[in-house]
Amino acid sequence: MEKIVINGGRPLYGDIEVSGMKNAAGAILIATLLVSDKCIIENLPCINDVATTLEILRHMNVEVRMLDKNTVEIDTRNAIGGTSPLDLVRRMRSSYYLYGAELGRYGRAYAGYPGGCDFGVRPIDQHIKGFEALGATVTCEGGYVEAVAPSGGLRGANIFFDLNTVGGTINVMLAAVRAKGTTIIENAAREPHVVDVANFLNTCGANITGAGTDTIRIKGVDKLKGCTYAIIPDMIEAGTYMIAAAATKGRLRIKNVIPKHLESISAKLEEMGVSVEMGDDYVTVWRDGPLYRVNVKTLPYPGFPTDMQPQMCVLMCLADGVSYLNESIFENRFRYVEELKRMGANIKVDGHTAIIEGGTPLSAAQVHAHDLRAGAALVIAGLATEGRTEIEEIQHIERGYDNLVGKLQSVGADIRKVILPDSYGLAKAN
Repeated sequence: MEKIVINGGRPLYGDIEVSGMKNAAGAILIATLLVSDKCIIENLPCINDVATTLEILRHMNVEVRMLDKNTVEIDTRNAIGGTSPLDLVRRMRSSYYLYGAELGRYGRAYAGYPGGCDFGVRPIDQHIKGFEALGATVTCEGGYVEAVAPSGGLRGANIFFDLNTVGGTINVMLAAVRAKGTTIIENAAREPHVVDVANFLNTCGANITGAGTDTIRIKGVDKLKGCTYAIIPDMIEAGTYMIAAAATKGRLRIKNVIPKHLESISAKLEEMGVSVEMGDDYVTVWRDGPLYRVNVKTLPYPGFPTDMQPQMCVLMCLADGVSYLNESIFENRFRYVEELKRMGANIKVDGHTAIIEGGTPLSAAQVHAHDLRAGAALVIAGLATEGRTEIEEIQHIERGYDNLVGKLQSVGADIRKVILPDSYGLAKAN
């Protein structure tokens, strides 16, 4: 077991580089199953979710060779469908892309139900709706999902999603890319990682148009070929550092970003009195005055991202006045509020809205990271707070942030990981 220890109250200054996008990496690595060839994937983040995905592929008889810490060669020619280990699949949400990739390549998908952060009910009914529209028969039994194409193979179809679903959009894209005919996805998700997966597949020979809009067209192809592809930068990692700079009253130049992806975050920071300067592939964020109250509602892209909601809540705690934070994507994403209250935050949750009365300094405390982005929020709170903050259950943070501690150390944070003795968990239980 490990924990993060922060001696806070220090402004962050300097340059910090963003890694490849977590949410694109998992989908693209699994999408290589469709290629039946060698692919080289660059700009991979060094995070636990990527390591788990690669381990799943190895168990499926995929040859995985790390060329360096951010580049992997994947040979899926001899991959065996339906062999992903349940214990690994349950560790992360993106494992459900196995359904679309296996269905598209083998005509049959068989994999366990996915895991990931606990935000309440996160159904895959829209994924199933899409697979069935393509002609597949889908059953969910014993913790597994099985999808079987008809004897003539999958056929293109018109699919209208009842709600905005990133996972459903990508999964149907994966299944449809080698189907017969044309598939049209309407009310498709527009997130940057949807576009990145489409670009990867097109580089391999797919015919996908409209990614990034609410209508995506996929003309099925008989075969895909291997390629070399670099994953886009992680907008959520970038946004996390932007808020860390504002919270600590520092100045950070955040490099290797796509500034357009950060527009909704930048707009809210500027509304709060934070200075944001956009470059071609960087953004500089600094604060030298007070923070002002703000209202935020999470929305599908290009709206304010739900994955930035906990981090923004911390900044609202430091602002003057009462701020309102409405979560419209997940119904159970305020579990971290109790941890911020341990640090002195004045927050009331009413349904899908958190009411934050800011202006009172936070105090250092021992807290727990209940999920990935909640953990990042607690790190920001610790950095902005005088005294020693200890964050436990940091395995959630390491699922999605590449070398978070090392990067923050490089810009002046007093932060470190501490290994806990084996008897620590037992002592707590007693």
